[in-house]
Amino acid sequence: MSTIAENIAKLGERIREAAQASQRDFTQVGLLAVSKTKPSTAIRQAHAAGLRDFGENYLQEALGKQAELTDLPLIWHFIGPIQSNKTKAIAEHFDWVHSVDRLKIAQRLSEQRPAHLPPLNICLQVNVSGEASKSGCSPQELPALAAAVAQLPRLHLRGLMAIPEPTDDVDAQHQAFATVRTLQASLDLPTLDTLSMGMSHDLEAAIAEGATWVRIGTALFGARKAGEPENGQSAP
Repeated sequence: MSTIAENIAKLGERIREAAQASQRDFTQVGLLAVSKTKPSTAIRQAHAAGLRDFGENYLQEALGKQAELTDLPLIWHFIGPIQSNKTKAIAEHFDWVHSVDRLKIAQRLSEQRPAHLPPLNICLQVNVSGEASKSGCSPQELPALAAAVAQLPRLHLRGLMAIPEPTDDVDAQHQAFATVRTLQASLDLPTLDTLSMGMSHDLEAAIAEGATWVRIGTALFGARKAGEPENGQSAP
């Protein structure tokens, strides 16, 4: 097996073990490959090893890869911060958006989603750690934002996404992810079935607290460049 295929197999085992430890069905936890800065050849290898969901942060880079990979039945997720001038291309070229944190962005995505495509799957990004450097709405803003987004006609509100402050403290990891789960439950919207949370270093805690997507870059494709965040906080 290639290194990427080996990594996918190892991640599958980590996901399976974490789910079983939490008495969850491991098939309910999806592996979202964070492929930003990685070449199309790496995505082809990952697809050959069984993956079909890929997360991108940088729009122009993502569009280039999509053009190179039109022969593959891939599902594309946008996971980076969204600028208003990028919404049209995102609405046209992605299946999921995990990083909606403002109603203005959601409205533009709904208006610009092509009529021949199914509604765009949306996760609302919530800033559970209160970090100034992180995108995401505050927990206090979430209920009103979720209620408004749920009414938009070309979007399908699926759940929440969060990137808690990195920590090696397992209890703190659990607490942050449990907060996201509790926030989603408090919204009481019937369409919510998705918790996008957990990365290479904390996926076990995320799965224990209900993650349905874990977003994995480093443990799948290898180490990132110096200073590069794994999961979507640098500008697009």
